[in-house]
Order: sequence, then C-alpha cells, then structure tokens
Amino acid sequence: MRWLLNTVYLLLLTVLSPFIAWRIVRHGRYRRGIAEKLLGRLPQSNDTRDVVWFHAVSVGEVIQLQKVVHEFRRQTADRFRVLVSTSTDTGYDLALKRFPDCQVTWFPLDFSWAVDHALRSVQPSMVVLMELELWPNFLAECQRQQIPVSVINARMSTRSHRGYSRIHSLMAPIFGRLALVAAQSQSNADRLKSLGVSHDRLHVTGSIKFDGVATDRRNPATEDLRSIFNLSPLETVFMAGSTQEPEERLALQTWIECRKEYPSLRLILVPRHRERFDDVAKLVRDAGADVLRRSSCETSNRLTADAVILLDTIGELSACWGLADIAFVGGSFGNRGGQNMIEPAAFGATVLFGPNTWNFRDVVQTFKEANACVQLDSPAELTATVARLLANPAERQSLGDAARRAVKSQSGATANTATLLTAILESQPANHAICQRAA
Repeated sequence: MRWLLNTVYLLLLTVLSPFIAWRIVRHGRYRRGIAEKLLGRLPQSNDTRDVVWFHAVSVGEVIQLQKVVHEFRRQTADRFRVLVSTSTDTGYDLALKRFPDCQVTWFPLDFSWAVDHALRSVQPSMVVLMELELWPNFLAECQRQQIPVSVINARMSTRSHRGYSRIHSLMAPIFGRLALVAAQSQSNADRLKSLGVSHDRLHVTGSIKFDGVATDRRNPATEDLRSIFNLSPLETVFMAGSTQEPEERLALQTWIECRKEYPSLRLILVPRHRERFDDVAKLVRDAGADVLRRSSCETSNRLTADAVILLDTIGELSACWGLADIAFVGGSFGNRGGQNMIEPAAFGATVLFGPNTWNFRDVVQTFKEANACVQLDSPAELTATVARLLANPAERQSLGDAARRAVKSQSGATANTATLLTAILESQPANHAICQRAA
C-alpha cells in the first residue's frame, strides 16, 4: 500500500512541478527544508528527555498550538522535550518566534522513506496533530513503530465528511489507528465517529481557538499598532482581515463610499497570503488612495489620515483586530470556507462575514445563537451593512458586547486537551521509549 501511495505522490509532484517551479521563482516558496521534507532528515538534539512531536500546518495552527504546548508543559512539569513541525514557510517562521526553546522543523512529505527516517530519528513518545492533518504513510509508520498519534482541536466539515465517506473502506483503518481525537464540538465528533474513530478515544473538548484570546483593547501589542498607525480615538476603524480576492476590493469600495458621510472612517486591510501584499497595495493606489504599509511605516514618513493601512507582516493580525470597531472576516465571500472570527469577537468588535463559513460552522452557530455577529448573504450587502452600523452606534455596541460574552463562555478546551494528552503518555508502558531507542 505504501509503495502505491509513493507512486501516486510522485505522479502528483510531476504534474504539479511547473506550478511548484513557478512559485519557487515568483514567490520564493518551497525552497527551505528540502532534506527534511523529502528525506525525513529531522534535526538531532543532545536533550535526553523523551520527545513529544507536535505538528501544526501553518500560521493559524501554530498560534493555537502555542497555547496547548504551554499548558502541556505545565501539566507534565516540562518532563518532555517538545518538537514542533510545520508545513508552510510562514508557519515555520512564526513557529521559530513562538517556540524559542523548542526544536522547530519541517514535516516530512508522506513518502514512506521520509516518514520512516523522520520517526526513527526523532523516536517520539507521541505525535500530536492539530485539527485533522492525516497522512496515510505517516500514520501507518507510527503504528509500525508503536507511536501513539493524537489529533487535537479536530474538526470535520459536512463537505469533508461527504468526501471521506465515499472512500470509507480506505479511511476507516486510518481513523481507527488514532489514540486520541479531541473534537471541537459534538457534531464534529459524530462525523469523525462515523468515519471510524473509536468511541472510547473520542472526546469533545471544545475549540482551542476560544482560549487565551485577548479581550483588552489596551494590551501592549494593540496599543503599539495604534501608535504606529497614528489612529485617533475619535476615528472609527473598519478592518477586513484574512482576506482573499476580491474581498480587499469590496472593503475598499465600502470604505470609499462610507467616507462620503463618515470622513473619520479608517480602513485596515490584512490579506491572508503574503504574496498578495504588493497586489493589494497597488489596488489601493489605483483607487486613488494612499497606502500605509506596516512593514515600512516605522522608517518612512507618516501618510495622511486618508491613507489605507495595509498590515503586511506575519503574526500581528491578532493584535490588529483590537483596533477594529467593525471587523469583516475574510475567506467568507470566496472558496476558503471562512477564517477565524473569534479574535475580533473577543475584542468586542462588530463582526461581519459572508455566507461561506463551513470551516467555522460551529463557531458561527455559537455567535448566531448569541446575536453576536452579522452574516451577509452576498458581497452587495457589505457597503449597506457597514453604513447602517456606522449610523447606529448602539447596535454596534450590542453586537460587540454579545460577541465578547460568547467567546468568554466557551473557554476551557486547552486545559482539557492537555490533560487528555498527558493521560495518553501515562498510559504507555514505562519502557516504551527505551524499547524504541533500542530498536
């Protein structure tokens, strides 16, 4: 089976090679970590403690993983060495910043030789995967080496469940190998159970995204951005974050139209992917507005209050949401299934998003039941909705207060998750890691 998968992966790489080569040349992607990805040559350490390997795909997962690792280390009295892996350039760079006292590396591609070499090099006591990053060869090799695999903050959308259900006979053994699945909600747990996750290994812990989010707009990181952007308390901030095309254009059009009646309205744009930063800056200039880029505003002359702010750095989105009075969460008018709307909600912003939010279905339902958000049916509604909210400060305040309360009511997932992970380790035979090293 693994050699069949290897063949499929190689064929896919061959087909995608022109696209990969273009991205290497155009955006500098995929250049780093070649040995780790293709050969599984993960870094060695002189630390003799047993290893727990945590994996987070990209930036969003790295941010959530930081909470879990911190609580896990607290509950285990730091008895384990932590290895953190990621799959993207931005995720890797952020992990280096967020985990300065841990080893950070790249996750191997799912070729049998790469995952075999990686696991034998690291010899982890447990592998912990964020959300649902399942690779057949990797999981099969973990089973062969008797390494328990846990999935935390797990979610399974209705659409993904339909896809997995079509190949149930192939996927059931993969899901059945998992030592622990900590699901974000009961509906996610039900879908995962139907795909083969063992009932006694499935737990509903809630979403880690609700834990540890900042709720005080006066936190140092947000206040620093406020000063850098020269934002006045008398100005109202409309922010569109984690956006994809054409959401920046929609937000820009909304800002231009609403400023005719509300000249103190400011706009902050935060594209989801860094390779689009230059394109979005050009979009703003082509619309006749100045642009203030976060990456250069500390070394350049400050622009006028008419300037659109472009947050073109990685790792500052969370703090920047604290500046927003009206927050549009991107990926919801496109095909991404939405982005994380919990952070702006925690700050008490008035949260808006489009109809496509299947990746956050349970979070959206929580906010809807609390009357804590506004979901738009189409892009055409954005300008009218923002204009209405600007004209009704009391409605904005009510929505923002409800959003903050909804976030606070959902806390606790991180501690529950760390407790379950600790229990998995304590349930292993005492000589498990020693047997691995001997092997």
